[in-house]
Amino acid sequence: MTRLSVNINKIALLRNARGGNVPNLIQVASDCESFGAEGITVHPRPDQRHVRYDDIPLLRAIVTTEFNIEGNPDSDFLNLVLQNPPHQCTLVPDDPNQLTSDHGWNTIEDGARLKEITDVLHEKGIRVSVFVDPVPQMIEGAKKAGVDRIELYTGPFAHHFTTNPEMAMADYKKAAEVANQIGLGINAGHDLNLENLNYFYENCPGLLEVSIGHALISDALYYGLSNTIKMYRNRLQTH
Repeated sequence: MTRLSVNINKIALLRNARGGNVPNLIQVASDCESFGAEGITVHPRPDQRHVRYDDIPLLRAIVTTEFNIEGNPDSDFLNLVLQNPPHQCTLVPDDPNQLTSDHGWNTIEDGARLKEITDVLHEKGIRVSVFVDPVPQMIEGAKKAGVDRIELYTGPFAHHFTTNPEMAMADYKKAAEVANQIGLGINAGHDLNLENLNYFYENCPGLLEVSIGHALISDALYYGLSNTIKMYRNRLQTH
């Protein structure tokens, strides 16, 4: 089965907008697991506009499923991860000024750096995933860097899905085939939602995990968090 990891950055954003501790990020993470989430994802950014660095030890202490920390591996981020080892670390090449992640690594140009980082994380027993576009050469480069998984950046898929689902999925199918052939696990994330998730799931062979935040938290405003997590998990089944 494909695991659903809930990204709780938007919960932290809401908390930070008012100060204080409402909503309680740690309680929400625990509740997401009790409602059926099979992982918790966070993306602590340098400006700490979402999840803050001081949230990480508290979350690591209570997450009982899978804890996934994602981010650009600068020295501060790596120190944070090494001091609070998660089950998985997803390396994302986002600029500090970006609103959100919008592209994958060039695993050929950055391969040596990714290999060094991966080796350090592996020493702590941390599974390593890298954010990539659905390009075979980038997936092959990820394999050479020694990572365990790729996370396919699904923004372009979501953008084109409403007009031509088959075309939107074509590059991702090829990417999944390459990853499966060379022994890389497959994660996916960005702009996946209730409308497009099942199609992606059914057409991406070997999909192990999806990380979803913005759409899921937005849907929870209407359906409630417990119901929404169940709805997303339902989309990760063959219908």
